[in-house]
Amino acid sequence: MRATDGQGLAGFSALVTGGGSGIGLSCARRLAADGATVTLAGRSEDRLRAAVEAVEAVAATGAKVQHVPADVTDEASVEALVAAATALTGRLDGIVSSAGGSETIGPITQIDVEAWRRTVDLNMTGTMLTIKHGARVMARQGGGSIVAISSIAGAVTHRWFGAYGPAKAGLEMLCAVAADELGASGVRVNTVRPGLTRTDLVEAITAPGPVLDDYLSCTPLGRIGEPDEVATLVRFLIGPEAGWITGQNVGVDGGHSLRRGPDMSGLLEDLFGADGLRGVVPGA
Repeated sequence: MRATDGQGLAGFSALVTGGGSGIGLSCARRLAADGATVTLAGRSEDRLRAAVEAVEAVAATGAKVQHVPADVTDEASVEALVAAATALTGRLDGIVSSAGGSETIGPITQIDVEAWRRTVDLNMTGTMLTIKHGARVMARQGGGSIVAISSIAGAVTHRWFGAYGPAKAGLEMLCAVAADELGASGVRVNTVRPGLTRTDLVEAITAPGPVLDDYLSCTPLGRIGEPDEVATLVRFLIGPEAGWITGQNVGVDGGHSLRRGPDMSGLLEDLFGADGLRGVVPGA
């Protein structure tokens, strides 16, 4: 990974939540490689320390890298995170809101309510708080760019993703509203919608087997995406080259959204049973 030949990001200050691994880490590496000063945020101190080393290994000359442990679902934590990211250079030019995930998978008739709440809180509330406090800085300084990581599950039904899919759909509307409100202050807000991407969070899906085979049959380009491919799109949207783009949701999914959601029954039937997957709850 190296700086692009186009307009660089020297002097650009960026915050990446969920920056300790996966797509967030790849975005941080790409931004730093192009000269940006980057603040990595996440819940795991150990993971963040390792991520800083990975980012520093590709960072352009003059790019600073720091990490700040933070819980994006806690407002005081996010407020302190934004302050720390801003203090590094005195500005906050870009935010990648990548913190997300799911704590529940299975039939809607068997969703654990607390796991639902935590999933919605992480994806939607965490993004809202990051935008709320980050955009305050950007509006005061006269502009900035925010890119949030959504998912194909927010647009194409994924059976048994009853919390994660709706949470990502809500994230997309949240960002559209933010783009409409913040345009008057020169703050751009866009979302990226990855398809199946090779990260630690989806190892069970990307392992060889019928679930992966079905994913690939639904994907015109016929392969799993790589985190760096998502990062390339994020780099474009967050940078000056995309200066007249806001309120957009851009897919990076190998064409998966042209077809249907995946069949996850091969992964879940042993856990819930065939009847359970169609909504039957014993004794209910």
